[in-house]
Amino acid sequence: METPTRTVIQNAYLVDGSGSPAMHADIAFEGDFITEVAAPQSLPTPSTTRVIDADGRLVTPGWVDIHTHYDAQATWDPWLTPSSWHGVTSVVMGNCGVGFAPASSDRHDWLIALMEGVEDIPGITLSEGLKWNWESFPEYLDALEAMPRTLNIGAQLAHHPLRVYVMGDRGLKRENATGDDIEAMARLTQEALEAGAFGFTTSRTDQHKTLAGDLVPGRYAEEEELLAIGRAMGKAGRGTFGMLSDFEDEAAEFRWLREVAKSTKRPVWFLLTDRAYDPQRWRRLMDGVHQARAEGLSLAAQVAGRTVGLILGLTTSLNPFALRESFAALAGLPPAEQLARLRDPETRRKILSEEASKRLLDVLPPLSRQIATRWDNMFELGDPPDYEPPRERSIAALAAKAGQDPASYCYDFLIGADGGRMLYFPVTNYVTGDLSVVREMNMDKATVLGLSDGGAHCGVICDASTPSFMLTHWARDRKRGDGLPLEFVVKRQTSETADFFGLSDRGRLAPGAMADVNIINFDALRLYHPEMIYDLPAGGRRLVQRVDGYDMTLVAGKPIREAGHDTGALPGKLLRATS
Repeated sequence: METPTRTVIQNAYLVDGSGSPAMHADIAFEGDFITEVAAPQSLPTPSTTRVIDADGRLVTPGWVDIHTHYDAQATWDPWLTPSSWHGVTSVVMGNCGVGFAPASSDRHDWLIALMEGVEDIPGITLSEGLKWNWESFPEYLDALEAMPRTLNIGAQLAHHPLRVYVMGDRGLKRENATGDDIEAMARLTQEALEAGAFGFTTSRTDQHKTLAGDLVPGRYAEEEELLAIGRAMGKAGRGTFGMLSDFEDEAAEFRWLREVAKSTKRPVWFLLTDRAYDPQRWRRLMDGVHQARAEGLSLAAQVAGRTVGLILGLTTSLNPFALRESFAALAGLPPAEQLARLRDPETRRKILSEEASKRLLDVLPPLSRQIATRWDNMFELGDPPDYEPPRERSIAALAAKAGQDPASYCYDFLIGADGGRMLYFPVTNYVTGDLSVVREMNMDKATVLGLSDGGAHCGVICDASTPSFMLTHWARDRKRGDGLPLEFVVKRQTSETADFFGLSDRGRLAPGAMADVNIINFDALRLYHPEMIYDLPAGGRRLVQRVDGYDMTLVAGKPIREAGHDTGALPGKLLRATS
């Protein structure tokens, strides 16, 4: 029997990623690329053709997720779960200024501690999993390229390791860079971009701290340092410049962001969320973006598909009682033993009698400290999970209805059943008590969808499922307001994200594009309750969220998952930026 050299997907309900109306069509591809899109049953299917019947199924391009933190996991895990479970076929990592290259040998432990502190990836996992067979950023790309994998991956150069590589302890102490330091950082940035980096990222927020509670090295980097790095991007003629900032001085931050965009002619982006302490902040920032774009500058805001929210439970990194000393004393126990101790009446009384400890609060980013007191912003996470819960279902409201104080009610909820219950705590994007602002952000043409954080925040966030959530919530199930058209949602996480990073050969189902494809049972698509698993190197833990409804995901024309199971195929590649 001849081996099929051509594949035809028949009877697809095709949403092609361009934003065009859905249509019924057949799709053919040979090798890595799509060759034809035609009317149903119109393409020839000789014996050498593999035929996939997609009758009743939604067919889309594979998702292009531009905000992940797989910088470590990509060095040991060919499958890049859970993103591969959720129809993602290409990812971009190196976000928020954190990564693992360049890296001198005497800074390995510090980089591990930085990633553990900022992105909540277990240090023991990083120590066990990272092989450190690189020093420079180009060598890091070569190491990634040498490893077979399911998905396509692209990497950005991160500011914090770059700064410490050049400045050593002075970088750690957040000292100002000298002229020589700046020249070295600019040179290494250009080197990384010419080797294939998709851009440069930095972080200027008090939300990002090391494991010891220190602010990250680039927090207060001066404008000249950032502008010099930007000029290096312009010289290389490729890459994007990305930033997370608290915008303490909005005018000053926008001034140098605009200058980077103007001098480099490269896309510049920053992360945008709605924050309770200043509900109009995001609108002011978007006004600045619109003004810059009106002047011809390539400036954009990267936004999320839902709240940036914490998952809180007994096995997660945080919960409302984890900041109380008596609970913290039990944190190192095996889960079953810890649960038994927590169910002891005297232990319960002691924990509930305490307040959050200043020692434990001070290590946390400011916005995360709210979990100690904001019972009105804390919700039981159901199955399927509800990411848009009404205020009347908050812990405060449920406790009042039950005639209990919120702390007691919450404690009893968490220790109930098998101890696997979890809470949802929206940190940003929930000022109005719903997702109306998130919808408004996503409809703005000056924004790009991101912030899934795949591979990061292993013990407290589970947003790698965002691509699936975009379909289930926004295109199908939303009840607390208007949804979004299916074609818009698909375009949002395919051609738009691909085009922003110069990946013009993917994100669409059209002749000449990469054959990265999802075949989805749209009606059956379902997100499950997050769960904690212990499958990282050295038994490290991570929250994952499983999904039903993906019949097949293909990368470069080869199925990597079928009916919820890995096929064993490894067609993914390292992507190197060329523009």
